[in-house]
Amino acid sequence: MIRRRSTPWIHKWSRQLIAAIAGLGALTTGYLTIEKLTGNTVTCPAQQAGFKGCGDVLSSPWATVLGQPLALFGLLAYLSMLIFALAPLVLKSGDNNRKQIENWTWWLLLVGAIAMSIFSGYLMYVLATQIKAICPYCIGSAIFSLSMLVLTILGRTWEDVGQIFFTALIVGMVTLIGTLGIYSGINTSGDTVTSTPGKPVQISFTPKVNPNPEFGWEITTTSGEAEIALANHLAKIGAKEYVAYWCPHCHEQKLLFGKEAYKIIDEKDVKVECAPDGLKGQPDKCKAANIQGFPTWIINGKPYSGVQNLDELAKVSNYTGARNFKYFK
Repeated sequence: MIRRRSTPWIHKWSRQLIAAIAGLGALTTGYLTIEKLTGNTVTCPAQQAGFKGCGDVLSSPWATVLGQPLALFGLLAYLSMLIFALAPLVLKSGDNNRKQIENWTWWLLLVGAIAMSIFSGYLMYVLATQIKAICPYCIGSAIFSLSMLVLTILGRTWEDVGQIFFTALIVGMVTLIGTLGIYSGINTSGDTVTSTPGKPVQISFTPKVNPNPEFGWEITTTSGEAEIALANHLAKIGAKEYVAYWCPHCHEQKLLFGKEAYKIIDEKDVKVECAPDGLKGQPDKCKAANIQGFPTWIINGKPYSGVQNLDELAKVSNYTGARNFKYFK
């Protein structure tokens, strides 16, 4: 009597496990996509403890690809992996068709998992060396990608193991070259600026020195008439900006206004310093306003968390003056 060899448990459940991980990834990236598209700021424990966190990552230059949130592309990738994993389990086909679908979807899962793992590895490098933030969502996504790759490789019997390495080499090279190409225009040197003649300038800020409790960091941008008019309008309607002098995002908000306009924000008491050791610190006012992160604007009784482009501040404050603002985030 010939004894049939039992099927390893991982071969029986690999597709379901991959689908479950892809589902978790889709939920995570879907949430981040919605928050990014609606202009909300995503916070996490690192930010609440005073470190750079999820909000810093989502507002960084690496968080946008082709004008769309990076999380949106992650969502599409996870949904694709979910479909590839479940397709043979839900489609009713003949034995030959089912076998063909299984083979094709395994290769698609392998290609997808390799590409996602390489891309996630690059983002982890950026997270550690450039943004220098702690982002549980980003780390979780990287773990999801690597887990799907491991399950894809171990989840079936591959007839040609060498072809796996060949596929990994080709897909890995294409993914890495494409990734470096997409992000090649990002300047990582510090305050910087991506400009096009006649168009608004994009700003970003990475602190190189410790902040001064009296003013944080020096404002290096200059204001135009539109920035000054908006600052006066915000002061007139009683808007408040809650900040902490040590907060890099608060400095980015200053850079958007420019030195002259932000002087108005400061002198007309639009700005409320929340750090107890900061100049004119008023932590009690910040506590009373239930401020959870910096900067936070309160305009017409409604809070707006995170750095706000001046166009958005103009919109929510019903500002009707010139909007040829010089900078954007």
